Amino acid sequence: MTTSIRLAADIEQRLEFLAEHTGRTKAYYLREIITQGIEDMEDYYLAADTLERVRKGQERVHSAASVRKDLGLDD
Repeated sequence: MTTSIRLAADIEQRLEFLAEHTGRTKAYYLREIITQGIEDMEDYYLAADTLERVRKGQERVHSAASVRKDLGLDD
């Protein structure tokens, strides 16, 4: 899949410098950045979505005490 993005000039310069000095392509580093960063983005945005559903009463929640009891950890 081909995707285009616009980078700020300073970011483009940093990326170019990194690529030139390491012998790798800019595309390589962009793929690495996306691969490493998408997990953080998923964690944040999916958690925020879940929190919003909890606040609206659309998501079931469990107390720590009930979870401990159900797992037999209170013994």
